[in-house]
Amino acid sequence: MSIENPTRSIDPLGSVASVTTATVLVKAAADKVWRPYTEHQTFDAEDTAEFVVEDGQQPGIASGEGEALCCGTFGELLQGQLPIGYLSRESHFLITMPIAVFARAHFMPIAGTRSVTVYPQHKFKAKRLAENLVTALSVPGGTLLLQSELPEGKGLASSSADLVATARSIASCFKRRVRTSLIEKLMAEIEPSDGVMYPGTVAYQQRSCSLLSFLGQMPPLAIVGIDEGGTVETVDYDQRRGEVSAYQRTQYHELLERARVAIPQGDVAAVGEIATASALLHQKRVPKKHLVSTLKASEETGALGVIVAHSGTMIGIMLDRMAPDFPRKLRSVVDHVRPFDNSPKIYLTMS
Repeated sequence: MSIENPTRSIDPLGSVASVTTATVLVKAAADKVWRPYTEHQTFDAEDTAEFVVEDGQQPGIASGEGEALCCGTFGELLQGQLPIGYLSRESHFLITMPIAVFARAHFMPIAGTRSVTVYPQHKFKAKRLAENLVTALSVPGGTLLLQSELPEGKGLASSSADLVATARSIASCFKRRVRTSLIEKLMAEIEPSDGVMYPGTVAYQQRSCSLLSFLGQMPPLAIVGIDEGGTVETVDYDQRRGEVSAYQRTQYHELLERARVAIPQGDVAAVGEIATASALLHQKRVPKKHLVSTLKASEETGALGVIVAHSGTMIGIMLDRMAPDFPRKLRSVVDHVRPFDNSPKIYLTMS
């Protein structure tokens, strides 16, 4: 599905100008790629929840429902800070790279309680969001089961995907449609988060959990990803990452503007250049030991460029899945990265 960029300026959802943005989000969420995941969300500016009533039934607990998914993101296409004074709010932002790897949540209500028991038990962030959401919706608590294909602490938005899947599963269980703004409010109380609650690629303020701009759908890409090892905790990283220079802020702004044009147009070459530039800009802050090697591999194989998890341990090489020589390039990239990771994984964008 092709979605045109609704505005040329940054347009936070909730402003008067965001009517167009909300309309585009609704259209994107209705697409077959995203509809199975977003059917219990709404994207307008109001901060309330609605019932979903089908076939004359009364709102309540839906038998057999209560299960939902949320995709992850392979690091970030771009992450940095905008020039001081460019926005009235925080300057930190990122652009998501949604991938077809998912967190799954299944909520089972228990009458008479507002507490939530979560399995696995270490998913305390999901427990907190679940209990706050059932309180906000005035519905019972219960048991929440989480299962994720996203490894933790690697920069693939595992925590954010858990939280969004949790909110969606509770909404599904009670036949509710929950405002995205409510989900973001609850997430912001817990940790900086990625914009994986949106049906496509977004520019996002991760600290306040708020939308800067909906950019459209990422072209069909494959990412050959390697894990450099270890883990990064989102809150710890966010607290110690510091500020960037005025010159770098200008560079990040220019890259953001390029992305606002390249993504709606499906310009895969520009997408690769933006990701590579962001990886290089970030290298001094959270260095990737294989960045130089993967850049060389990307050039030698004719790939699009390199993408990193700015607050994680993953680094990847991007390929155009629609290119006629894609199978050959994919084999070549995998061969080039095996010296760094014997088991590189291939991630596909949500396209």
